[in-house]
Amino acid sequence: MDPLSSISDELAEINGQIADIFRALSNGFQKLEKIKDANRQSRQLEELTEKMRECKRLIKEFDGEIKNMEGRYDPNTNKMLNEKRQSLVKELNSYVALKKQHQANLENNKRVDLFDGPSEGFGEDNGLLASSMTNQQLMDNGNQMMDETDQAIERSKKVVHETINVGTETAASLKAQTEQMNRIVNELDSIHFSIKKASQLVKEIGRQVATDKCIMALLFLIVIGVVVIIIVKLVHPGNKDIRDIPGLAPPAQTRRLLWNAT
Repeated sequence: MDPLSSISDELAEINGQIADIFRALSNGFQKLEKIKDANRQSRQLEELTEKMRECKRLIKEFDGEIKNMEGRYDPNTNKMLNEKRQSLVKELNSYVALKKQHQANLENNKRVDLFDGPSEGFGEDNGLLASSMTNQQLMDNGNQMMDETDQAIERSKKVVHETINVGTETAASLKAQTEQMNRIVNELDSIHFSIKKASQLVKEIGRQVATDKCIMALLFLIVIGVVVIIIVKLVHPGNKDIRDIPGLAPPAQTRRLLWNAT
């Protein structure tokens, strides 16, 4: 009986699924070692890789369940669950490393097949063909192979140069865009400063207009007062309580009196 069933049914179920996948992986890698055909090996590795992806997903679910239950159990139980999770991860990593090893061996075998030829008798045919060639033919064949190799190298260089050119153009484009963004930021700062100065100027003009209005109102009151005094003087020329306004002539009646006295 799985000891995890006494802790959580979900954990026990996930652990059982992971154990089934581990058994399938073990059997699959044993079967892979007996397969000689490269294509069948590739298909087998793909199936094993898919099982490892599923196992990784289940381990994540297992880890999530452990984190959800950390506060429910005592430290010893939490420690046991964490150790169980680490053992599952360690076992999965061992299968991942085994898969990488088989993948590398498969790629090496494919490279050997490419250099050796499409069939098993191709190497022997090449040996027989070389033995029947003259020295000149062998030299010509060698020169042709070197020319083909040089052409392949030139093509590789061309690809590398094109990649470098694309990277250079991309870097230049990024630099131009960065400079343009810096100019935009500077222009925005200038606009903000101009708006701030304009706001200050509008406030100063507003204060000046308010001051001018006060002065105009005061002058208007003074003019009204002067006009009132003049009117009162004309209506009541004998009123001594109203003083003459400096700079204004005395009332007309006074001037008539002076003429009569003469």
